[in-house]
Amino acid sequence: MWVTEVLPSSGERVDAASPEGRRWLAHRYAPAEENWVRLNMITSLTGSAVGPDGTSNTLTNRADRAILGVIRAGADAIIVGAETVRAEGYLLPRRSRLAVITGSGNLAGHRLDPDPDGPDDQVLLVMPPDVEAPPTSHGVTVVRVAAPDGRMTATGILSTLTARGLRHIVCEGGPMLAAQFAADDLIDEYCVTAAPHLVPTAGPFLPLRRPIDTWPAGVLVDDDGFSYLRLRRR
Repeated sequence: MWVTEVLPSSGERVDAASPEGRRWLAHRYAPAEENWVRLNMITSLTGSAVGPDGTSNTLTNRADRAILGVIRAGADAIIVGAETVRAEGYLLPRRSRLAVITGSGNLAGHRLDPDPDGPDDQVLLVMPPDVEAPPTSHGVTVVRVAAPDGRMTATGILSTLTARGLRHIVCEGGPMLAAQFAADDLIDEYCVTAAPHLVPTAGPFLPLRRPIDTWPAGVLVDDDGFSYLRLRRR
């Protein structure tokens, strides 16, 4: 799958699935600062974060998955809500931690499969102090985050993860979790894939409560009509 750089206006064209293409993408998606928080999500042209099957699988394509892999490879931790993990059937990232955010501790329906020979914190189960932790196996570590008024905040989640030395953070949603990070002004770069699909939607992929001013740091397009935006806070 070929992608072309529109902004900066180099017009360079690479095969996103090739080793050379992945190195090219890794250079463009390298974190800009030592502490760097990204939002990485996909949206249809109607604003939906999911396709007809209720997951992002029917929105994405090969180039989007290649860019997703590059973004994950540059992260220390991937943050995702427990409902999204349940719906999407998450695969563990190869090089980073997966931080699953749950207010209830309910992991019913999850299919996480940590490497039995891997570190004991491949999966960070992030939950409030007063919620009973579910049974866990090797590879899953429970991380407690203060929950004022019974609810963890995005700021508290991020502070707890950075205190563990996890500085390059990628939030992959779902929409409500992503909106909390945006509302707390924690996102340095919005990586948004705009898929050329028109599908029904129950709500926007990022339900903001206020405008956020950004500028485009990069724009790629591919042969299928997908756009890949990197937007940074002003």
